[in-house]
Amino acid sequence: MSSPARSRRDVLRIGAGALAGALAVGLSACAPDPATDAFLNGKEKAYTADDLRVVEIPVDKRGEPVVFGGTTESGEKFSSADSVGEVIVVNFWYATCGPCRVEAKDLEAVWQKHKGDGVVFMGVNIYDQAATAQAFAEKYGVTYPSLLDADSGQAKLAFAKVAPIQAPPTTLVLDRKGRVAARIIGPIDGTSILSTLIADALEEKA
Repeated sequence: MSSPARSRRDVLRIGAGALAGALAVGLSACAPDPATDAFLNGKEKAYTADDLRVVEIPVDKRGEPVVFGGTTESGEKFSSADSVGEVIVVNFWYATCGPCRVEAKDLEAVWQKHKGDGVVFMGVNIYDQAATAQAFAEKYGVTYPSLLDADSGQAKLAFAKVAPIQAPPTTLVLDRKGRVAARIIGPIDGTSILSTLIADALEEKA
């Protein structure tokens, strides 16, 4: 196996202990935030699994393309069918989720890095209404849109068969055909893991 392949695999082997330590150090100088503090102190679980789970799915093991859509917090209509041929990153979140707040700046950084590469970023807010989602985006500097899925649950349901969303934050990378190519359960740890998953999906032929 080539050294690049080994290095990508090594990047994905992140333990929950390393994640918690990195988050604690990175946020130690931030202003107090009850939801974030609850997560860092172990009072709020980031996800249902005991460990951070990062899975890159081989091409021949991927399910059917997922078509999802809805209305964003700004009232714009979105359908993934319009983005076939591009890599789509989907992040499930809600405003009072501590880990969602923790990862917001890193998600935005990855978006800024790849937005000119044929990559679409779309959040899916599973609990909040437009005003709350917009306030979150303004506070945490998030510039990519989010679908409002609290009332309809359509976006979450669209992924139910191939990548059930147990608890936010969950981030999915869809290949150019709209199939789930990778999954991160729990907050992303910095930018390198998600950026690597995106780069892998971009390297694949459509």
